[in-house]
Amino acid sequence: MTSTLFSIVENEAADRGYILDGEQRALLNRLAQLDAALTGSTRRSAPPRSLYIYGDAGRGKSWLADSFYSALPLRRKTRVHFHGFFDELHRSIHKHRDEHDAVTRAIDEVTKNSQLIFFDELHVHDSGDARLLTRLLDHVFSRGLTVLATSNYAPDDLLPNPIWHHTFEPGIALIKTQMDRWHLNGPTDYRTVTRDHSRGFAAGTWSAVLDGGTVGAPTTLTLLGRTFVVMSATNGELVATFEQLCGTATSTVEYLAWAHAFPRWVITDIPRFDDADRESQQRFINLVDVLVDADVTVSFTSTLELSDFLVLASARPDAFRMSSRLRLLRSTTASEVAPEI
Repeated sequence: MTSTLFSIVENEAADRGYILDGEQRALLNRLAQLDAALTGSTRRSAPPRSLYIYGDAGRGKSWLADSFYSALPLRRKTRVHFHGFFDELHRSIHKHRDEHDAVTRAIDEVTKNSQLIFFDELHVHDSGDARLLTRLLDHVFSRGLTVLATSNYAPDDLLPNPIWHHTFEPGIALIKTQMDRWHLNGPTDYRTVTRDHSRGFAAGTWSAVLDGGTVGAPTTLTLLGRTFVVMSATNGELVATFEQLCGTATSTVEYLAWAHAFPRWVITDIPRFDDADRESQQRFINLVDVLVDADVTVSFTSTLELSDFLVLASARPDAFRMSSRLRLLRSTTASEVAPEI
C-alpha cells in the first residue's frame, strides 16, 4: 500500500494548498514501512517496531500520523488523544474499582484489544498521569502491540518538572527501548501559513476589543452532578468568559463533554496570560488542546491582540503548543471590530 499511502496523503496536502517538504516526505516513507509491516505486506516474526514522532509544534506530526491512521486498512486499531485517553481511563478505572487490578482491566477496555494504538499529542505534566501512562506502555508492549505516538517533546523531556521527572523515568525507558524515535524537524510551522479558514477550529477568530467586559444574565450547565456557570448555552453555541472556563475548578472532563455538545464556542474576557495564575494558564492550554482536537469553531475576544497575547504566553515554557494552535485563527485588531457585549 506504500504508493497508495503516498497518494492519499499528498492529495490531502494539495487540497489544503500544501506541498510536503523533504522532512515530511521522509517521515511518510517511514510510516509506509510501518503500514507494510502491520498489514502483512512484509513478513515479520515479531510485531512491528513502535514509532515515537516528536518535534516542534506545527510541523505536521499529528496531521501525517492521522492521515496514515485513516488510510491504514487495519480493523484492530485505536486512536487516543492525551486528554480524551486519561478521561476515558479514569472513568473505566472507576467502573472497575471493586474488581481485582482495576487499572489493568481499564487499560484492556480502553485499548480494545487493538493491534495498533495511535497516541496523539503525548505530553506528561502530572505525576499521576505519568504512572498511569507507564502502566499503559508496559501493558501494550508486553502484549506485543504496536504504538504510534506524536509529541512535541523528546522522550527525556517528558514530565519536565524536576520535582516529579523521576516518576516517569520508567515510562521514558520503555519509550526508548521499545520505540523507534523520529525527530521531525522541518523549517516551517504550518499553522502560521494556514490558508483554509472555512471550517473547524481554523474558521475561528481572535478579536482584540476595546472593552473586554461581558454583561448579561448567566446560565448553568450540569455535568456529572456538578454545576458550572456560563454566559449562555443554546442552539449549539457555548458562550463563557475566561474566568468561568479557566478560573474555576473545571477540567478536561468538562471541556471534552462540552466540545462534543457545542460545535461553536465564544470565549470572552481573555486576560493577559501573565495576569492569570498558573492553574488558570494550564486550564487554558488544555482547553485549546481539546477544542483543536475536536475541531470546534471558536471566537476568542480579549483586550490584547493575538500577537501580544502570544508574546506574554511565551514566558511559560510549555505554552508553545497552544501558541502554535492559536495562530490557526483569523486575527483582528481593536480598531477593526466593535466591542462585544
